[in-house]
Amino acid sequence: MIGRRHNRVKGKQGRRGRPIRDLGRPLGGFLGPASGDAGQSLAALTVSVTTGIVTGLAFAAVTGTLQTFPGLLMFIPAAIAMRGNVFGPLGSRLSTALQAGTFSWSRRVDSLLVQNIVGAVVVSLLASVAVAVVAHLVAGRLGNPATEVIGIADFIVVSTLGGMLASMIVLFITLALAVASVRFGWDLDNVTAPLVSASGDLVTLPSLVLATLLIQRRVVTTVLACVLVIVAVMSLVVLVRSRLRLARRVVLETLPVLVGAGTLSLVAGAVLERSIGRLLTFSVLLVILPGYLSTAGAMGGILANRLSTKIHLGLVEARRLPSGGARDDIRVTFVIAIPIFVLMSVLAGTIGVAAGHGSPGLATLLAVALTGGMVATGFVAAVAYYGTLVVVRFGLDPDNHGIPLVSAFLDVVGAFTLVGAMVIWNVA
Repeated sequence: MIGRRHNRVKGKQGRRGRPIRDLGRPLGGFLGPASGDAGQSLAALTVSVTTGIVTGLAFAAVTGTLQTFPGLLMFIPAAIAMRGNVFGPLGSRLSTALQAGTFSWSRRVDSLLVQNIVGAVVVSLLASVAVAVVAHLVAGRLGNPATEVIGIADFIVVSTLGGMLASMIVLFITLALAVASVRFGWDLDNVTAPLVSASGDLVTLPSLVLATLLIQRRVVTTVLACVLVIVAVMSLVVLVRSRLRLARRVVLETLPVLVGAGTLSLVAGAVLERSIGRLLTFSVLLVILPGYLSTAGAMGGILANRLSTKIHLGLVEARRLPSGGARDDIRVTFVIAIPIFVLMSVLAGTIGVAAGHGSPGLATLLAVALTGGMVATGFVAAVAYYGTLVVVRFGLDPDNHGIPLVSAFLDVVGAFTLVGAMVIWNVA
């Protein structure tokens, strides 16, 4: 009797054909089958926002150190984004392998897992050195002309040692997420981008500050920088001459994208550095800054990961306008953006003020975050969709390029949208 009754209730449909039990759920009525994905993404993004606020508090606390070493303040967005740009694609590749049934926990050097790890570590090392060189050049041109920036050897040491320390931690977290996704039945595409971004935010800033202890000591810094450059170059030579085809492809395909993304992130840092007066007037904006940039990028990363997997599996067609599963994923991105930016504003406004940071008021902070955040979300959705289509058209692996493409443009757009929203709402 109970079973037949349950079946009759289950069979009743809403006016548009969805089961009534779905219509009663907060996301089920609007998103249909995508509500489960949205729930996983919301949970992961909530963690990302929370850790972003912690990073923001640390960021506001070390402004004195950053001012002691001119140029590093501009470098921070690029350094933080680097971790997500390296290990987000790693998670995306593992997700595709898991869903395609080609993944195994083999420790053989030529296995898919080990080659992905080798590729991620080598490209992280090479990109850290390359972005450090670009950072020195950009800081000299776009930085404060009245201030002499730190030397190129200082940038290399901070970027490479601090970056590799953070990379080892984020690598462990990425692999742990893959294990958890198998054990608990998560879709790795839904959780990789926000949780990798969150962990990257959390560990990169302290790692960079720790690395500053080794700079401004001319002989030691110069010798250490030369050693790091030699190690990076030798790692590339050894990998190119090896039989690890997958690892080699990961490095050769992603390195140019990572350097380009890092360069754009440096421009974003220059924009923020020139707006430092506004940020210091209401220092709670420094608290919200890391989470604002990483959260918008994480939402674009989720979308890019899902599109990449669906293209690999033949579930999404490359069309001029999104349709079917792609359109559903884009709609989910916008729906989850609203509560996430609201949560970010409330946490930053309450915790930041409690920590003694000046604030323009919770309502104004909320208006700034939502105005800039929704514009940034629209931009990352467009970049994730059309960037994935362009990558596929050129015969490249979208798993390697989706997150770096989103992050590259998001850092610049995120900086402009945040500063623009501050101007719109008269946050002086």
